[in-house]
Amino acid sequence: QVQLVESGGGLVQAGGSLRLSCAASGRTFSSYTKAWFRQAPGKEREFVAAISWSGDTTYYADSVKGRFTISRDNAKGTVYLQMNSLKPEDSAVYLCAVTGSDTWRRGGADYWGQGTQVTVSS
Repeated sequence: QVQLVESGGGLVQAGGSLRLSCAASGRTFSSYTKAWFRQAPGKEREFVAAISWSGDTTYYADSVKGRFTISRDNAKGTVYLQMNSLKPEDSAVYLCAVTGSDTWRRGGADYWGQGTQVTVSS
């Protein structure tokens, strides 16, 4: 059974940092694009960052560019999101996703994790 399991969320003060991880079980998805999305209460899910299968190309939402860094380890089947200079508006459930196509550009994915809560206090 394929699963994506996120970890690393928590409560942090504004200006702080967190590193999220998403580990795949059942398969590594080494040839898939991997992405992070987030959803805050009462808001639609929004794209945060994506990384190509090779790790050579990354994409970021304007709201996190320069503060967040996405990376991956294909041998471990894991994707990471390093989040620095966190703001209260970054508070949300963060979900990892994998896709074999460009569906992430339209907010879709082939597989989703359950999410990990990130709360940034002011």
